[in-house]
Amino acid sequence: MARTRRTRAAGRLTATATALTCVVALLTAGCTGDSDGFRPGAADAGDPYVPGHGNGGYDVTHYGLDVRYDPPTDRLTGRAVITATATQDLSRFNLDLVGLHVATVRVGDAPADHRRSDGELVVTPRDGLPRGRQFTVSVDYAGVPTAVEDGSLGSGGFLHTADGAVALGQPDSAATWFPVNDHPSDKASFDLAVTVPDGVAALSNGVPGPKSSADGWTTWRWSERTPMASYLSTLVIGDYRVVTGTHAGRPMVTAVAASLPATGAAASSLARTGEIVDFLASRFGPYPFESYGGIVIADERIGYALETQSRPVYGPAFFAEDQPNPGVVAHELAHQWFGDSVSLTRWGDIWLNEGFASYAEWLWEEHDGGRTAQRNFELQYAKTDWSQPSVEPGRELMFGTAVYKRGALAVHALRRTVGDDTFFRILRTWTTERATGNATTADLVTLAERVAGRQLRPLFDAWLVGGSAPTLP
Repeated sequence: MARTRRTRAAGRLTATATALTCVVALLTAGCTGDSDGFRPGAADAGDPYVPGHGNGGYDVTHYGLDVRYDPPTDRLTGRAVITATATQDLSRFNLDLVGLHVATVRVGDAPADHRRSDGELVVTPRDGLPRGRQFTVSVDYAGVPTAVEDGSLGSGGFLHTADGAVALGQPDSAATWFPVNDHPSDKASFDLAVTVPDGVAALSNGVPGPKSSADGWTTWRWSERTPMASYLSTLVIGDYRVVTGTHAGRPMVTAVAASLPATGAAASSLARTGEIVDFLASRFGPYPFESYGGIVIADERIGYALETQSRPVYGPAFFAEDQPNPGVVAHELAHQWFGDSVSLTRWGDIWLNEGFASYAEWLWEEHDGGRTAQRNFELQYAKTDWSQPSVEPGRELMFGTAVYKRGALAVHALRRTVGDDTFFRILRTWTTERATGNATTADLVTLAERVAGRQLRPLFDAWLVGGSAPTLP
């Protein structure tokens, strides 16, 4: 920059003032050239449904996680190596991390200043990161992980169990066991090595890698190379019957808690995973990931099933009284297309996940000899509360009936309006063009209108957010 001529005394005073400014900045956040346009990344993704979640200023492309967990002490130690790209001239940035102690942080090869603020890890690199620069962050951390309480879904996050642990939850989970940009708008690939005592299973997402054992400990390895939203990551540790095979040329890994019957409803339902995936692929397009599977846990605190990428996790309540439940398997597997491959840009559009997954239950039930999708549509239409919207339902109702069932009604109304050929072409175009990315309701409406060659916004508005019962198509 250009400078005007000054006296030596004035120059010394200016230099002293600048140095003091940097000292103050280092104490609060770091002095890394904000005057040259570098600035801190946002400490929040700006999503009102999950205040404080996610961060700005960078985009993560990969998480490399190496963790060790000791069930008797409930202690976890880990190293996370995060690869990201600066999306602005970045002076400092945040990662979401709950409860664990951070020992060291490095950005590239250099140590970085860091501090904790509630559920945030604030990192100030030695030098500013110019926009467009790829960088790595290495974090060494340890401690006893914590759970989080959600009034809609019960306990989530990292739960210590009688035989190990379960890391699971929506939208909270990932930040309880590794540092992360914890919002679905920033998807990344994952590699995980998890070391546990011999004889204990350690299950996660993606393709299984080679296991190795030494000194009474076994390291399990998993790789999810397709970008994944952080809430779709999972870690399940404990006594499980693990079955490893292949389906359609890809690894298939299923596991059922050893305390559940070996030939019971959970095991028999999970055994239909390949069959159900093949049916859904015939409707939605090719399966989007490199592996298949599922995990059934026995912990009663988990009162839900979650579409953790490539390997959904099912709570025990879905198989109560030893009754098979392939419907829930169809629901979670449908999410592999709707929610996992095509992910949310913001949580207010969660119906894009749950409405399509609920509709997949209707499709599967009809295929499996039960009620038709049309009959399920009629029954649900008759009992729907039209005062509750599917889009922007509010934080308290983001897992409510309007998101799931009214969302499914909207999907079937679209089918009735455009006809089967166009309807399934819309779905397959959506899952193809938006694969591995993020989307909004507006994106779906635009695509549907393009494929159908007609205006559909009034239809979506009536079925998703209108305050009275829409006219049946």
